[in-house]
Amino acid sequence: MSYTALYRKWRPDRFEDVKGQDAIVTTLRNQIRSDRIGHAYLFCGTRGTGKTTVAKILAKAVNCENPQNGSPCGECRSCKMIASGGSLNVIEIDAASNNGVDNIREIREEVAYSPADGKYKVYIIDEAHMLSPGAFNALLKTLEEPPAYVIFILATTEVHRIPITILSRCQRYDFKRISVEMIMERLNELMNAEGIEAEEKAVRYIAKTADGAMRDALSLLDQCAAFYFEQKLTYEKVLEVLGAVDTGTFSDLLRQLMTRNVPAAIKTLEDAVMRGRDLKQFAADFTWYLRNLLLVKSTEDVEDLLDISAENQQRLKEEAEVIDQDTLMRYIRIFSELSDNLRYAVQKRVVFEMAIIRICRPSMETDPEALLERIRVLEEKLENGDFAVSSAGLATEETDTGSASEPPECPKALTEDIKKVVSNWPSIMANMPGGVSGFLQNAKLTAREDNKLLIAVQEPFIADYMKKEITRSQLSKTFQKVIGKEVDFDVIVVEEKNFRREYVDLSKVIHMEVETEE
Repeated sequence: MSYTALYRKWRPDRFEDVKGQDAIVTTLRNQIRSDRIGHAYLFCGTRGTGKTTVAKILAKAVNCENPQNGSPCGECRSCKMIASGGSLNVIEIDAASNNGVDNIREIREEVAYSPADGKYKVYIIDEAHMLSPGAFNALLKTLEEPPAYVIFILATTEVHRIPITILSRCQRYDFKRISVEMIMERLNELMNAEGIEAEEKAVRYIAKTADGAMRDALSLLDQCAAFYFEQKLTYEKVLEVLGAVDTGTFSDLLRQLMTRNVPAAIKTLEDAVMRGRDLKQFAADFTWYLRNLLLVKSTEDVEDLLDISAENQQRLKEEAEVIDQDTLMRYIRIFSELSDNLRYAVQKRVVFEMAIIRICRPSMETDPEALLERIRVLEEKLENGDFAVSSAGLATEETDTGSASEPPECPKALTEDIKKVVSNWPSIMANMPGGVSGFLQNAKLTAREDNKLLIAVQEPFIADYMKKEITRSQLSKTFQKVIGKEVDFDVIVVEEKNFRREYVDLSKVIHMEVETEE
C-alpha cells in the first residue's frame, strides 16, 4: 500500500478530535442534537485550521444513522461511504477550477433530486472566493431557498472576497489559528503512534513555524521525519531540514548591524544563503527575534509573552541592555518591509543586502527613527574622540595628523558631459534599476585631471557590484537616456573622511557655480 501523508492519515473524523476550534465544534454538535441544522454555512479562516475537515465531519454527522452526542459514529454504512469518498450524498467542489456559471447551473439542476440514500445532500465548495461574479449570482437563489434535504458549506481563506449577498444567506464561522501548545500536543500524540522520537525544542520549533496551521505542522513533521528516517529529531536537524537559522546567527547579525559593520553582516547573509536557508523565512524569523527583544526592553514580566526557552530569554535580556528602543523599532520596520518585498522579488539576496545597508547607513533615510539613529552615531563618535573641536568652536573630523587638511583643488575645466551628469544625478538615480540605485544611494561624484568621471563608494563589495559588465551597461544606458550621451566613468572605493581630504564633491562645486551665475 502506498504511503499516506501524516496530515491525511491523521485527519480527524469526529468532532472530538478537532483541535483549537472548540466554540465552532460545540455549536455544530448542538445544532445536530437539537435538529436545528442550517441550510448554508460559511467556514472562513487561514489555511490548515480545519475548515474542510469540519465540513466533512458535519456532512457525516447529518447523515449518520447512529449519531453520538452530535458526532458521527464512524461505524454505520453512511459514515463509511463518506469516509471512503464513495457517497453520492457528499459532493466536494474545488471552486478554483470549477468557478464558472455553468458549474453552478449543474449544481442547481442536481439539487432538484433528493438523495437516494441518507437524509441530506451536502455540497462542500472549497476556496469559494474563487467563484466568478456570475457564478455567485447564479448561486444566490438556490443558496437562499434550497430544498430541505440540501446543505451548502462554503470554505474560504479570503472572506473579504465573498459578496455580501452570499454572506447574508450563510451562518458564518471564523476558524482561528491554533496555538503552539495545542499543535505540540497533537504532534506528540501522532509521534507516539508513529514511533517518531524528537526533542521538545524541535517539536516546539515545528509548531511555531506552522504559524497556527495544524496541516502545515504535520507536513513539516513529515518532511523532517523522512529526512532523518529512524533517527531522533533534534533542534539542529529540524533547522537544517527547514532551512531555518538559529538564534546565535540572529545575535551575531544584530551586533553587526548595531556596529554598522556592513561587510560582516553581508558575510552572515552569504553564509545563510550557502547553507540553503530561505531568505524570506530568514527575514521573518529575524523580525520575530527583534520583536522579542522589544518586548524584553519594554516590560518586566515577559515570560508569558515569549514562547522561547529560559536560556534564550536570558540572552535576550543581555542584548536588550545594549540597544535602545527607537533603534529596535527602526530595525523592525525595515525588516517588516523587507519581508513583504521578498515575496515578489526576483533577486531576493540583493533586496536583503539593500536592507542591511539601509540599517547601517541611517543617512540614507529622513524619517524620525533614522534621524535618531544618526544622532546616536554622532554621539558615539564624540564619545570615542572621532571629532575634534577647532579654534572656531566647530566640530571637525580629525585627520591622521590631528588637524583638518586643506581641501583638494577641483579640475580646472570640467567637460559639459560631466556637468550634465552631476546636474541630472537625481534623475539618473530615478531611472536606474532598483538594485543599482540602492547601492549608489550614498555615492559621490568627482573627476580626475583627465576629466574622467569617478563614482566614489564607501564599500568594496559595492564597487565590485558596480564594476560588473551588466551593471556598467545599465548605468551607461541610464546616462545616455537622461543626458543623451555616453559617459566614460570609473568606480572607486574611498572612505568618507578620506574623500573630503583627497577629492572634490562635484555636486557642491557645480551647485556653487550655478548660484554665482544667478
